[in-house]
Amino acid sequence: MLSVKQELLAALAGELEKLSPGAGSRAAFESPKVAAHGDLACTAAMQLAKPLKQNPRALGESLKAALEATPAFAQWVDAIEIAGPGFLNIRLKNAAKQQVVREVLAEGAGFGRQPDRGEKVLVEFVSANPTGPLHVGHGRQAAIGDAISNLYATQGWQVHREFYYNDAGVQIDTLTKSTQLRAKGFKPGDSCWPTDADNPLAKNFYNGDYIQDIANAFLARATVKADDREFTANGDVADYDNIRQFAVAYLRNEQDKDLQAFNLRFDEYYLESSLYANGHVEATVARLVANGKTYEQDGALWLRSTDYGDDKDRVMRKQDGSYTYFVPDVAYHIQKFRRGFTKVVNIQGTDHHGTIARVRAGLQAADVGIPQGYPDYVLHTMVRVVRGGDEVKISKRAGSYVTLRDLIEWTSKDAVRFFLLSRKPDTEYTFDVDLAVAQNNDNPVYYVQYAHARICSVLRGWREDYDTAALKGVDLSPLDGPQAQALMLLLAKYPEMLTAAAAGNAPHDVTFYLRDLAAAYHSYYDAERILVDEEAVKRARLALVAATAQVLHNGLAVLGVSAPARM
Repeated sequence: MLSVKQELLAALAGELEKLSPGAGSRAAFESPKVAAHGDLACTAAMQLAKPLKQNPRALGESLKAALEATPAFAQWVDAIEIAGPGFLNIRLKNAAKQQVVREVLAEGAGFGRQPDRGEKVLVEFVSANPTGPLHVGHGRQAAIGDAISNLYATQGWQVHREFYYNDAGVQIDTLTKSTQLRAKGFKPGDSCWPTDADNPLAKNFYNGDYIQDIANAFLARATVKADDREFTANGDVADYDNIRQFAVAYLRNEQDKDLQAFNLRFDEYYLESSLYANGHVEATVARLVANGKTYEQDGALWLRSTDYGDDKDRVMRKQDGSYTYFVPDVAYHIQKFRRGFTKVVNIQGTDHHGTIARVRAGLQAADVGIPQGYPDYVLHTMVRVVRGGDEVKISKRAGSYVTLRDLIEWTSKDAVRFFLLSRKPDTEYTFDVDLAVAQNNDNPVYYVQYAHARICSVLRGWREDYDTAALKGVDLSPLDGPQAQALMLLLAKYPEMLTAAAAGNAPHDVTFYLRDLAAAYHSYYDAERILVDEEAVKRARLALVAATAQVLHNGLAVLGVSAPARM
């Protein structure tokens, strides 16, 4: 049906161009708000009526007659109806709707994907400092970032997944001090271990049991290997730098285990320390100073970020000579741009909202050719976890929060991914562990996966070693029932849904679509028996359900969720 729609759009564009030069480029179809009104809708008559100084309904009548005379509309359209002040409601012939089945079966896993556009996009996500296990907030970010990456890939982008982390600074010192104390035999509660939350020294200690695990491995002179580093401990509790490097490597290894459990990969791990080591931070500051975008006040260096829409100017270099955290961020994004990534998407928690204006201001002030609005940001809220009706806040592994691996172990990788993607990123979300393991229709991932498995069971009932290639050329004319037509129309919306979801950085749209598609299949299954005796009818229905299984599989793959053949 995609090819049918393209033919109809071309015909519409041609007729609009005749009515008003330039109007053809705006040719578009909409989905009627009420399904009974038709399969496609066109509002062009109302849009052109005022500039053409014509009555919109009369213009609609003229456009209707012109479209009906075109070969494409004559072949694929059953009727065009005028509604209201000039709406065109278009009803397609059954043959037009049936074309989508052929397209899906012919394109398989490629259905919905656009050709290579020759452009690169960098998606940065998770980006957790190596100071502890990944928590459920990181899990939401991982699910969102990976799904957005997959969405861009369907649209022909060359996608680069990047993990940026702070391997220096105060938090790493905190990690090192905590590990060193544990290695010396101290623990939370000892006199040297502050417990008063109001005591600023308490911030210099991490209390989770994982710190003891690091200390034990350090004393055992273990070797740990992560995706981006490998390090062997020397066991010397007085060697602060050795402890630091080992603790970072140890926790990067732990994070890798979380990411592997989530079936997640990154193309690059980018170190904040490299920005200093390679001189990028100093070069960025020097450029901002040279451009006249900074000033000295109260012993600090300030960026004139209000010149670029920020609500106040920002300190870049503090009185003690250290840089505030947004300065390396500006240097980092200049490097992203210089690496050829003209489009960049950052997935971050809503607590990073304040950094957006100052990073963008720094990039504009640097004046290196970066367009306004660079980079794009997708902000997400944290996640509440409920189990047995009660909120779960504490993890023995982490000490103060539920980890991503906890959630996967309690449920499954598929459930965690689908659930964390089932709402807009900036909306609050409560993860119900009991619902995630329930095998009923209230569990959305089970509902969608069961639809796929149910189709596979039907296909095995046809042939145990079924091959859907045998269904590509079947006669589809028996697919004329209302449930079959509704299912085909929904299949035809898949490519457009992907394009819109990618443009809006909205992977939740994929979860909504898949739930609708599963519901449409279940309705069709209940309305029409598939494995009937009449061979032509059976093959047509098998082709339709095989196409539905393929689109369910494709959509789940975008989310990083499996499509089981048996459940």
